[in-house]
Amino acid sequence: MEAIRKQASKLREQVAKQQQAILRQLGQLSNETLIVDEAEIQCHQQLRNLYNSTKAAKHFQRNIVRGIEGFISVSSKQMEIVRRLAEDCCKYGTEHQGTSYPLPSAAVHVGNSYNLIENEKETLIGILGEKVSQPLLAQITGAPLEDARHLTRHYDKLRQEVQAQAAEVLRRQSKLRDSSVSAESSIRLQNAEARLKELKSAMIALGREATAAMLAVEDQQQQITLQGLQTMVNAERSYHQSALNILEKLYAEMIMEKQLKETSSLPVQNDLYSQPVPEDANSNGFDKHGLINQPDILFIAKVIHPFDAQAEGELSLSVDDYVVVRKVDPNGWSEGECNGNAGWFPSAYIARQERVPASKIMEINSEA
Repeated sequence: MEAIRKQASKLREQVAKQQQAILRQLGQLSNETLIVDEAEIQCHQQLRNLYNSTKAAKHFQRNIVRGIEGFISVSSKQMEIVRRLAEDCCKYGTEHQGTSYPLPSAAVHVGNSYNLIENEKETLIGILGEKVSQPLLAQITGAPLEDARHLTRHYDKLRQEVQAQAAEVLRRQSKLRDSSVSAESSIRLQNAEARLKELKSAMIALGREATAAMLAVEDQQQQITLQGLQTMVNAERSYHQSALNILEKLYAEMIMEKQLKETSSLPVQNDLYSQPVPEDANSNGFDKHGLINQPDILFIAKVIHPFDAQAEGELSLSVDDYVVVRKVDPNGWSEGECNGNAGWFPSAYIARQERVPASKIMEINSEA
């Protein structure tokens, strides 16, 4: 259907050019009229291009909306499945928390992390729906686009009337040349020419109005569509970054659970905080071999990953520092002292030490 319309438009332009050539030969059109017709042809071609470009942009916007709607539908089903899995993980971990195995704690960590990830996905879905899909859909069905297209179609119809009227004027002019001129025929020719002039004037004004409307719509389409794509990319990027951070923290918590399991399975004689207090122990809780004898100290650990405190109560760590660990929380954080400061830090960022260099013992003693 579109191909037929294009073919018809080309035929109309060819007929108009032929009419102009004939009238030019007959000497009935002035140079000013020819210039107006050339400008009108350019206006018509510009409107055709604008109509096609806005139509293509409209289809592209509709495809984006359909893609987002499909993504939201699939993601909602996936979120329901993942949340059910997270609930099962948390339920298992809570019911078996008292066992000596690390699986219950790991299951709780997994369940909580999956819930956090799905919360981030829910935020992503909200942004795609409210900030991308809705503005595009509003423009697709909005009044500016439909009004501009209506003006263009009205212009096309008026242009056809002008062409038909021009043919009528040409026919009457030819008829007057072939026969004797009567007063009635002359009056009809004058009326036809006046009508043609009136139609041309209306067509030129309507062409300008339709062109301005289509240009405004095209500019708005380009801006809103580009902004929607940028918002969509930024939202996806933020979601994946947040999910990565949650998974990295989950991995660290699971590694910490594994380390706690391994240290708890060591023989009693190698357990630092279960050693009997030697007779030569000093007042700071270390004997001459560097073993801990204070009951409020769990163990001494070495920092294997740097940590920058982000909130009040957290403790910054540097690689190869030694930390006096006083408390290990199941949520993946530990509390202790390092370099005279106390606070919380990720448990996975340290490694328990069975022996501590004498120089570090002196430093810890001086800090205590």
